[in-house]
Amino acid sequence: MPNHPYNIALIGYGFSAKVFHIPLIAAVPDFQLYAIVQRSPTPDDNAEKDHPGVKGYTSSEEMVRDPHVHVVVVTSTPSSHFDLTRLALEHGKHVVVEKPFTPTHQEADELIAMAKKHQRFLTVYQNRRWDADFLTLSRLLRSDTLGRITEFETHFDRHSPVVKPGRQWKTRELGGSVVYDLGTHLMDQVVVLFGMPKRITALIGTQREGRPASDEDSCTVLLHYEGMLATVKAAVVSPETRQLRFWVRGEGGSFKKFHLDVQEDQLKTGRRPGDQGFGVEAEDRHGILTTIKDGKIASESYLTVQPATYTAFYTSLAKALAGHGDVPIEPEEASAVIRLVELARESSRTGRTVDV
Repeated sequence: MPNHPYNIALIGYGFSAKVFHIPLIAAVPDFQLYAIVQRSPTPDDNAEKDHPGVKGYTSSEEMVRDPHVHVVVVTSTPSSHFDLTRLALEHGKHVVVEKPFTPTHQEADELIAMAKKHQRFLTVYQNRRWDADFLTLSRLLRSDTLGRITEFETHFDRHSPVVKPGRQWKTRELGGSVVYDLGTHLMDQVVVLFGMPKRITALIGTQREGRPASDEDSCTVLLHYEGMLATVKAAVVSPETRQLRFWVRGEGGSFKKFHLDVQEDQLKTGRRPGDQGFGVEAEDRHGILTTIKDGKIASESYLTVQPATYTAFYTSLAKALAGHGDVPIEPEEASAVIRLVELARESSRTGRTVDV
């Protein structure tokens, strides 16, 4: 394999590929977008037309036989992740899998073993580790400003009481459940900060009126730690002018943050990494830090860090391929989060708290 550029082939040409992967790949000189697998291109949605010079495939089986492909990025629907990742690994490709990794942690562990057998890198696209608000909160916790943490809340709430066109697939397969979709992001962040919990309690269901119970669009997951409770929450009925993102309370203070990271919205409007202001929050979106000074409680705005941006994922991957570091997300970590998802669904189904 050449040092660079590494040729990347994308499987899938939907929202994830167009918004979260292609712009970031283009921003990292060590990579070249070489091929895209799109099963059913149309005149209005055609990867080869949109990206002249990029090779088009309608079959993943054909693409993995191309010796010029070094890295495969799987962005298809979650139910296909296991089979497509296995296919790519069996043909000697390094693989990036969009979250959620796989429907079950057993499947994830099987892929991890296969990657080791074939001596190939395997990683999972948990890009929310590079959200500016999460990096800000991580720095704050490292400083011990809040003291011993007793409660940690992480939210991904929206007011979206009607299913949007083009997103109906999420109601038809297991991986479309909110606890797999957004829950994997939120739980991954909690595990990065605090490790695995001891127990888990979850309520998973639907908030949209008239939707079947199988349409799991909302969740509240309680992760029990020794002396601390972490709440993971995603809702689709939340009419607020400012959506709560983080609320963390400790013996020495608290931190409250509203609004989601700006990178996704910027990418959707065509802004790209490297553009002026990309990933940078406006001052009125900064979090509120409350601390105890001279026995009095006082609050102040807390500056959001300058983000590394989501390109850090692919920059880290390039270094790993060159032998200069680890993959950006260890697959074992992603498998552990899938295990938490499975336990959350078990807890919700049985109505009880379960051990991890």
